[in-house]
Amino acid sequence: MSMKTDKRKVVLIGTGMVGMSYAYALLNQNACDELVLIDLDRERAQGEAMDLNHGLAFSGSNMKIYAGDYTDCGDADIVVISAGVAQKPGESRLNLLQRNTAVFQSIIEPVAESGFNGIFLVATNPVDIMTWITCKLSGFNPCRVLGSGTALDTARLRYLVGEYFTVDPRNVHAYVIGEHGDSEFVPWSQAMFATKPILSICEESGGRFCYQEMERIEQEVRGAAQKIIQAKSATYYGIGMAMVRITKAIFGDENSVLTVSAMLSGEYGTNGVFVGVPCIVNRSGVRKVVSLPLNEQESSQFRKSCDTLQSFYNDLKF
Repeated sequence: MSMKTDKRKVVLIGTGMVGMSYAYALLNQNACDELVLIDLDRERAQGEAMDLNHGLAFSGSNMKIYAGDYTDCGDADIVVISAGVAQKPGESRLNLLQRNTAVFQSIIEPVAESGFNGIFLVATNPVDIMTWITCKLSGFNPCRVLGSGTALDTARLRYLVGEYFTVDPRNVHAYVIGEHGDSEFVPWSQAMFATKPILSICEESGGRFCYQEMERIEQEVRGAAQKIIQAKSATYYGIGMAMVRITKAIFGDENSVLTVSAMLSGEYGTNGVFVGVPCIVNRSGVRKVVSLPLNEQESSQFRKSCDTLQSFYNDLKF
């Protein structure tokens, strides 16, 4: 009989650039003890496992890394999904969704059959909808299903706001919320430097800092992915590291506030939608959605974002 050890075990499904950036960051940050790589292309997963293993000696971590299959999910703590098909030129988002839903059906059934009883972390785009699909197909309690959401957008926002005010981004408390996509936005009424509202700082600065710049930063955050895709065809390092941050919050039982894609049950006056919101994340997944006191304009922006997502849910065929 095998002893139940406290090994932090992650199964990664999909060894594309996003998956492997996550795996590489996981290794560098020694964020788990066992990493299983699963891919439709088994040989590729084996090659990636070999490549990572060759770097083990330099990493100061003693992770066990290998290519595996769905039966390996049985005793995993976290199953991370970054598999999916890419959008074809001129393809509608709904059509892409339909194709990715088929991919997810072929993944989630065998994961569930393995006896997996941990947490799903989804990174495949459109992430809010794919997280919702994962929850629907798995029948898991929604608090154990989360997506990378706007975690990376929020990090970028804090970096840019910090740069503008010349302060450490860790002392900037501001969030990008909503759909991880065109309808995401920053509720500026809730943005603080330390405990001082950023809007007050702008007002009191005698023109040194201005709200227009905040709007420019928000635009820049929203357009960041497209800009990177234009320059290098894809984005993966940033999202890979954001996923590791979420993974560490789970394994460390941190109760950290991260803007992940989580299911709303009445918060913000919305139900049943997975969307990027600040959440308390710990060993059990999403412990709680943090309800920010949005002003009227922000509430309406948020509702619009949720409606956008809802319309896709309604059109999806399972």
